[in-house]
Amino acid sequence: MGFADASKLPPEADSGIPHGKMYQIACHAWFTSAGLPMPISFKFQGDDGEILRVADIKIQYREDKNYAGLPSKEYGCEAIIGGLLREFRLIYYLDTCTWVMMI
Repeated sequence: MGFADASKLPPEADSGIPHGKMYQIACHAWFTSAGLPMPISFKFQGDDGEILRVADIKIQYREDKNYAGLPSKEYGCEAIIGGLLREFRLIYYLDTCTWVMMI
């Protein structure tokens, strides 16, 4: 699994609000010795109410962001969701330790 730091934003830079459809997720992640969260798999409730599990996440990039002033880590990813290969973003909010998926 490879990734690269796409940018190093200063703390005062604001990325606005995330765009796309947001899903709250339960994320299984591990943290590097430097404290960087790395998503391994996650579950979320689909539009039809079914709980879906997503594994084998391929991380394309990672960026430090500030959405509406909230420090976060954004991961550009791809994985099989509902039988289709999908591109999506996972966002980890540092202050609340919560994850969301944006499609």
